[in-house]
Amino acid sequence: MNNLNSILLEGNLVRDPDLKATPSGTPVCTFSVASNRWYKQNDQLEKEVSFFDVEAWSKLAQTCGETLKKGRGVRVVGRLKQDRWNDGEGKAHNKVKIVAEHVEFKPQMKGEAPEGRSGASRTRLEETAEGF
Repeated sequence: MNNLNSILLEGNLVRDPDLKATPSGTPVCTFSVASNRWYKQNDQLEKEVSFFDVEAWSKLAQTCGETLKKGRGVRVVGRLKQDRWNDGEGKAHNKVKIVAEHVEFKPQMKGEAPEGRSGASRTRLEETAEGF
């Protein structure tokens, strides 16, 4: 039985996405999202920014790589994945990332031209992990 592993993240891309393919030709897109949290401390409004690495696969990866740009707002639904490896000196490393299963693109920022979707104020893209 699988345990629950689900995450919902909203934020903006830190840089343009990186679209590549595996040796077998499966598209994989990686991008980083900055998510802001506001809180009050001593009657002052404080801002905390967290950065998260996201990975999308297959058709979702292709669409993200072709549509997303630095600064674009996204909502990502997915799961956490921990990669573990040893470097050349035998030192253990690990990194937690988000594997996207669903991505929503927020409306374009002012001054941006729509990318191939005239009249669309919001693009909703749903993909599932079926067939991976």
